[in-house]
Amino acid sequence: MNNSIRLFIAKAAIVAAGTCAVAAPALAEIVVVEPSAPPPAERVEVMPAPRAGYAWDKGHWRWDHGQYVWVRGHWQAERVGYHWVPGHWIAHGPNWRWVEGHWAA
Repeated sequence: MNNSIRLFIAKAAIVAAGTCAVAAPALAEIVVVEPSAPPPAERVEVMPAPRAGYAWDKGHWRWDHGQYVWVRGHWQAERVGYHWVPGHWIAHGPNWRWVEGHWAA
């Protein structure tokens, strides 16, 4: 009888531990930091000659760890029936937000 009580307690402990692991809420916090200063003027970047099957995504300023960092232009593989809309900064109240480049119909 002593073994059956120990077995019951062990099973109850396993079930309780599993319940706690499943029921524990995920405490994730998302912090969005937006720059309040507008991005610097675009750099002059020489666009390469057209390349079949690709669209040129011009360079842009990226907000990184409290400062703007220049990201060079690159090729985007073309999607048939779509056109490339380059990324751009927009004023959002006193702050600035980056809108990613994307393919649009």
